Amino acid sequence: MSIRNFDALFAPRSIALIGASNEPGSVGSVLVDNLVSGGFAGRIMLVNPHAREIHGRQCHRSVETLPEVPDLAVIATPARTVPGIISALGERGCCAAIVISAGLGEAVDGATLRQQVLDAARPHLMRIVGPNCLGLISPAAGINASFAHLMPRAGDIALVSQSGAMLTSVIDWADERRIGFSHLLSVGDMSDVDFGDMLDYLATDRTTRSILLYVENVTEAQKFLSAARLAARSMPVLVIKAGRSAAGARAAQSHTGALAGSDVVYDAAFRRAGILRVREIEELFEAAATLASGVRISGDRLTILTNGGGAGVLAVDALESDGGRLARLSEEGIAALDGVLPPTWSRANPVDIIGDATPERYGAALDILMKERESDAILVINCPTAVADGMEAGRRIAAIAKRRPRFPVLTNWLGGTSAAPVRDLFAAEKVATFDSPEKAIRAFTHLVEYKRNQELLLETPSAGVAIGHEDIASAQELIETVRRDGRTILSEYEAKRLLATFGIPTVTTRMAGDVDGAVACFEAIGAPAVLKIVSAEISHKSDAGGVRLNIGSAQEMRESAEAMLEAVRAYAPHARIDGFTVQPMIVRDGAYELIAGIAPDPTFGPVILFGRGGKAAEVIGDRAIGLPPLNSVLAREMIRATRISKLLAGYRDVAPVAFDALADVLVRLSELAVHLPDVAELDINPLLADAEGVLALDARISLHAAGAVRVAPSIRPYPRELERAVELRNGERFVLRPIRPEDEDPLVEMVARCTQEDLRLRFMAPMKALPHQTAARFSQIDYHREMALVAVEPGSAYGQGPIYGVARLVSDPENEAAEFAVLVRSDMKGRGLGYRLLSEILAYGRKRGLHRVYGEVLRENVTMLQMARDLGFRADRTEDFSETAHVTIEFDREADA
Repeated sequence: MSIRNFDALFAPRSIALIGASNEPGSVGSVLVDNLVSGGFAGRIMLVNPHAREIHGRQCHRSVETLPEVPDLAVIATPARTVPGIISALGERGCCAAIVISAGLGEAVDGATLRQQVLDAARPHLMRIVGPNCLGLISPAAGINASFAHLMPRAGDIALVSQSGAMLTSVIDWADERRIGFSHLLSVGDMSDVDFGDMLDYLATDRTTRSILLYVENVTEAQKFLSAARLAARSMPVLVIKAGRSAAGARAAQSHTGALAGSDVVYDAAFRRAGILRVREIEELFEAAATLASGVRISGDRLTILTNGGGAGVLAVDALESDGGRLARLSEEGIAALDGVLPPTWSRANPVDIIGDATPERYGAALDILMKERESDAILVINCPTAVADGMEAGRRIAAIAKRRPRFPVLTNWLGGTSAAPVRDLFAAEKVATFDSPEKAIRAFTHLVEYKRNQELLLETPSAGVAIGHEDIASAQELIETVRRDGRTILSEYEAKRLLATFGIPTVTTRMAGDVDGAVACFEAIGAPAVLKIVSAEISHKSDAGGVRLNIGSAQEMRESAEAMLEAVRAYAPHARIDGFTVQPMIVRDGAYELIAGIAPDPTFGPVILFGRGGKAAEVIGDRAIGLPPLNSVLAREMIRATRISKLLAGYRDVAPVAFDALADVLVRLSELAVHLPDVAELDINPLLADAEGVLALDARISLHAAGAVRVAPSIRPYPRELERAVELRNGERFVLRPIRPEDEDPLVEMVARCTQEDLRLRFMAPMKALPHQTAARFSQIDYHREMALVAVEPGSAYGQGPIYGVARLVSDPENEAAEFAVLVRSDMKGRGLGYRLLSEILAYGRKRGLHRVYGEVLRENVTMLQMARDLGFRADRTEDFSETAHVTIEFDREADA
């Protein structure tokens, strides 16, 4: 439902409190005090059947007796009364309710009270926050519909938390530091309003410049990631996630499943959305302080200005540990500093200006350092001394930082009694301040990581992978064969066949039913060879003695097979043994054993894993997780996130591995996870990698049990089903397909081949070219929210070949309405391509369930206006004086259904 009726939550004209109380210290009493003292300008109505007056204000006996319909209701009554209250509010037309009450998990008359609340609200499209929550606070609007102990200051940070205790802790901490908030919401049990809804709302809220989340669990992962990505593109979004322990990991049939614990999957999801994750409550506070200061950075190079060498060294250690870099001072900068600093200054970064540094010395040095082009931010450290005025130095730093608000300045005034007032000064002046060098460095590296996450969202991947329809059909048939045999685990031979259909290089493998068959396979393959047992009931063959390497003769093969049968039967007496596989012994000196695979996650669906492989893969635990669908950029980022990546990049006389081939395997595994939802777990271990390429030496694949719940990918994959061939009236043929991230360069080229006039008519402003950032956002779309169909030549690969036209729809969070846009390459106009593109995108919108499609068209764009009329759009006649026409087409959803 997303943000429908959120205006009743955040901009109500009246509020009703059901459960108001005169009892001192009760939740109902605190709620009354907070509502009344918050400064809300609208009407506040109290409801309690047992009181005429509460805290000196009139009290009403029931919802039915309220003098007007409240926009927002706050409910703090016993759990069993809540469904009836919601029903009464809905009947009167109330649009939103905050349910403070807990205990709605109890089942009454066959359904939980929580479900009864939702059932009562649904017919009226009423929004429910909670139950079991602290409430809502919007300081600028004077709304304190909570039982928090303080009314926060007004500001531009929004905080959304599942924990009410966390919310009050942040309020208390922020009050001391004079940090303000736009909104604070405790979502509690999230029966209706959840993180996805809040991110959708806050992304367009004019009073919010940054968002903090305290997350215990995510519901509706696809909606959450879609909303998070949208919000993170417009403002910083930070999250602290509770529950990081290994208890979230489960026993699995593969290395991949065992390694893919739930917390690392959350990590991957947050990164994919462009969210910055912090690990501890204190870090969230530090991040809040940094965001409150408005600090933004452009890179990872830090300059440190200090009057104490030891503090500077601590900062450098922390910077190196957290992955930042010291900025290099220019010769010009050093010369300028020589002119204002004593001869004993450090003449390097950290810039140690000596313990007797005066405010003037601090100011002069900071002025020079802020002009250094190799520096992305400055950390100013002050150690208290008896010969210099720390407060005056702080004032000087704050004044200079204010003159250049876009240059990031962080401060660390060390100490207690003397430093506290200076830190208060910085907080009041919105200069980021911390009480230790380590905390300041951590805040800086948070900003660096956030920027990297954002850049990752806009990097252009190389041409995409296209798996043929016939290959997918072949893989599905193989899976059906396994199911018909009553199995859920593929043999190694079958697993490698499946990988091969998706273009993943595998070692040649032959199947043998018995010892004689193994010998025959050896004679066909030659020495040296590898022998492996085939049994669906043995997960890790090496543990059972089911792997023999470097077999050099037929006799040795026979002896190895007989010994293997004996060892395996001793290890697993009741396991069914289906035979052996025989393959050539691959010898690549210096090649790395890696692991790559697929594992299921109960929240986010299938995930892709990559890391160090071999027998000790689980012990070493060096891995990275990614969410499908992947592209080349995301796959390379996964590789870079592992410790082994430093070795894979090459060192001394060791050549780097074939990174393109390695990334290609991950992308193809991603395609496999999308196209074959029957696959539950898959691991390739080892995946051999060196400068020559990659090769899967062993593979294991298990299927979901029949009837098992399968969680779909949390990011909607490329909708291949929308691809279709079309023929224009002049006989020209094109393929219309959804746009992909790889299409950025062809999209830029298409725009470059349009006339300036055509671009002005499309974008309603002069445009000479499509900048990278804009092109990346146009091509890297969220298929859950947007759709763009491109016209390309038949047979052209994703990201290769020209694009001749684009039609786009961007829908609102409710999937009610969408805005369209069309652009056809100038030399293709007049052939009917634009008409066909717009027809197809409208057909998609109708099928998706949209109620309305609209667009803004310049009135001088008569061709576009005529095409819109021909397709059934109506122009708004009330705005004839405007330069633009608002055109709309409505769909009859009942008729379409």
